[in-house]
Amino acid sequence: MSENQPDASDSQKPVAAVVYNPIKVDVDALRASVKRHEGPNGWGETLWFETSVEDPGQGVTKDALDAGASMVLAAGGDGTVRSVAEAVHGSKASLALLPSGTGNLLARNLDLTLNDLDHAVETAFSGDDRAIDVGLIQVRREDSSVEKFAFVVMAGLGIDATMIANTDDDLKKKVGWLAYVSAIAKALRDKNELRMRYNLDKQGNHSVRAHTIIIGNCGSLPANILLLPEAAVDDGLFDIVMLRPKGVGGWIQIIVKIIWENGVLRRTAAGRRLAGLSKEVRALNYVKGKELVVKLDRAHDIELDGDSFGTAIAFRTWVDAGALRVRIPAEVTLEEQQPEDEPEEARLPGERIDEGADAEEDLFAESGDDASVESGGGSSSN
Repeated sequence: MSENQPDASDSQKPVAAVVYNPIKVDVDALRASVKRHEGPNGWGETLWFETSVEDPGQGVTKDALDAGASMVLAAGGDGTVRSVAEAVHGSKASLALLPSGTGNLLARNLDLTLNDLDHAVETAFSGDDRAIDVGLIQVRREDSSVEKFAFVVMAGLGIDATMIANTDDDLKKKVGWLAYVSAIAKALRDKNELRMRYNLDKQGNHSVRAHTIIIGNCGSLPANILLLPEAAVDDGLFDIVMLRPKGVGGWIQIIVKIIWENGVLRRTAAGRRLAGLSKEVRALNYVKGKELVVKLDRAHDIELDGDSFGTAIAFRTWVDAGALRVRIPAEVTLEEQQPEDEPEEARLPGERIDEGADAEEDLFAESGDDASVESGGGSSSN
C-alpha cells in the first residue's frame, strides 16, 4: 500500500499530510515524531509529500487536500510555509507549522516553538485552530502579464526586496540571516527611489516617493526586530510602512524608531505609554488598510514572506480576513479582542492627485494591457 493511500482501518479518523522540504528537514526524525503523536491523538496514518524546485509546495499541498487531508503540516522554511498556506487558505483544512528555516517568520509572530520539532508535531496533532488573515496580491510584470500569490507575513518593495534579491543563497544556507549583511550594504548603496502612485481603501490616488514600502500581516522579524508594532495577524487589516529618509539623519530616525521605540519601549506597558507620546517622524510613515493598489514608474524587485518574486510595475493587494486556520497549542488561551475606539484618520503619505486623468484612473488596470491572471507558484529554496 502506498504511503499516500490511507489504511482502511483509519477511514473514520481525520488524516494529516506532511509537506516537507527534504533539504531543510531531518526526515527520519520527523517521521518518528509524527508516528509518536498521530495515533494517541486520534489521527489516522499520515500522508507524505515532498517539495521540489519545480513545486515548492502549492501542487503537492493540493494533492494532499485532494487525498482527504484535513490538516497539512508544513516542514521547511518561510518559502515552504507560504506555498502551503497559499494552497490551504480558504479550504476546510488547517495548517500546522514545523519551523525548519532561518526566518520562521509566521511561527515567530504566533509565538510558536521554533527549535523543538517534537513539540511542534505534538501541537499539530493535539492543538487547536486559530483563524488568521492572509494577504492576496496580484503582481503585474513588465510584459503586462499578471500573477496572483498569497502571503502570510509581509510583502515589500525597496530595500528589503533588493536585499533579498542580492542575497547569496549558498551563503544563506551556511550562515543563515548573517548572509543578509552584505546584501543590506548593497541595497543601501542603491540610490533609486520608488516613485509610485497608490490608492489605499479607495481614498483617492496619491503620489509619493519612498525608499521602501512594506505591507504587513505580521510585525516581527528575526533578531527581535518589531517593524510593525501594531500589526495583528487576525485584525482584518494590513499595517503598511513607508521608509522615506532624507540623508543620514533620516536613517538615524528610522533606526531609533524601530530599534529603540518599537524594539525596547513597546515591549512593556510603561514603555508603550512613553512610545505613545512620541511624535511620528517624516522618515517613517505608518498607515492601515484593507486594500492597496500601487503603480510604479518602472519595474522594481518585490518580495513575499522573505523570498524574491521577480519584478513588478504594479500590484494590487488585499486582506482575506480569517481565511487560514493555523494550529496552536491547546493550552493557549487567546485574549478576547476588545472593541477599539474608532482610530483617527491617518494622513496618507505623499500628495493627493486631485486633478486630471490621473486623479480617477484605476492604477492597476492602467499599468498594462488586460491580461489573464495566473496563480504563480513562485520559487523558493526554503
